[in-house]
Amino acid sequence: MILLKLILYLNATLALSILPSLMDCGVFSFLPLLFLSPKSKHFPNSHLSFTSHSLQLSLISKLQWRSHSYPSALRTSAIYVPFYAGLDASLHLWDSNLTVRDASARDLNDWLSKRPEWKTMWGRDHFVVGGRISWDFRRQTDEISDWGSKLRFLPESLNMSMLSVEGSSWRNDYAIPYPTNFHPAKDSDVVQWQNRMRKLERPHFFTFVGAPRPDQQNSIRGKIIDQCLASSVGKLVDCSSGGIKCDNPASVMRVFQSSVYCLQPTGDSYTRKSAFDSILAGCIPVFFHPGTAYSQYLWHLPKNHTKYSVFIPVRYVEDLKEGLIEKTLVGISKEKELEMREEVIRLIPKLVYADPMSRLETEDAFDLSVKGILETIENVRKTIREGRDPSIGFADEDSYKYTFPKTLE
Repeated sequence: MILLKLILYLNATLALSILPSLMDCGVFSFLPLLFLSPKSKHFPNSHLSFTSHSLQLSLISKLQWRSHSYPSALRTSAIYVPFYAGLDASLHLWDSNLTVRDASARDLNDWLSKRPEWKTMWGRDHFVVGGRISWDFRRQTDEISDWGSKLRFLPESLNMSMLSVEGSSWRNDYAIPYPTNFHPAKDSDVVQWQNRMRKLERPHFFTFVGAPRPDQQNSIRGKIIDQCLASSVGKLVDCSSGGIKCDNPASVMRVFQSSVYCLQPTGDSYTRKSAFDSILAGCIPVFFHPGTAYSQYLWHLPKNHTKYSVFIPVRYVEDLKEGLIEKTLVGISKEKELEMREEVIRLIPKLVYADPMSRLETEDAFDLSVKGILETIENVRKTIREGRDPSIGFADEDSYKYTFPKTLE
């Protein structure tokens, strides 16, 4: 049997590559299709921005085959639809013509619904990887000013699952980690990296790397910046003011590697690539909203978030009182700090995407993502076998991701 190894990369050089026809591959089936609008002949440079907090992130699917044994019952357990949704969306998100904005999505759905594979589970065994946050594919109205494409609200697409770096509040959107710049080729690479992170000196007690959001009324970034500047143990890297180049991964990683705690407020969306960069650096993340990590990456992060992070719940801007960040972090014992850092470092193998030409013994972010979607689809099959309606709850909206917990545990 053969298992597809789907590696997710931020690789702009592959943006114009053509995905070859894919054949049945044991655990997965693959549809011989890459949908991009016929009008999309090139990618305007102004739309290809890859900063850590930009909505122009595009996850490109790279494929590699490897031998793996699976029970015959799992044969063709899922169908991966090789539609470069993020790349297509990048071309048309600012287009005032909604027909053009949704053209590729409608073509894709029309084509899928006519495939013989579709009728097996009416698409509920299909999944697509979105190279952007899920919200970019969930435009709810036909107002020109409304953001995104309508891909995920088209009838056929409602039956499919999507994996992306940030899930929306609909149940069939699943979050997988942002790719970092570390792609180990061997297990020993991971172990060496972890050991190095354990030994680093960390002169900065808490750090924020980012820019303010003055145009966002509910953004707490301005207050976070003020608290970093006011503290003798805080470190600020202001990405809006020159100096360190925040789009330079090496520069940002050096700061994270020198910090005990890394502040991770929401930005243009709920999640941040920076959260995964900080964990890779062995820096304990500090979250202010549950939708930044805890209710997103359920396949990759521990349910008990107190083991690896600090949560300072800030429902409203005024909740972030002066000096609250430093007071909270100083109140954590050294023993607890060391325990959290060790847990952070232990998480690293689960949050990185291994080199596509390699095979690690430990599970990486790709392995956990595949396992998660296979289990999800198998649960749908179980529902069908039990004679229940698989559509109930499958694509329902669930605001849980953005609900603050009653307790911090």
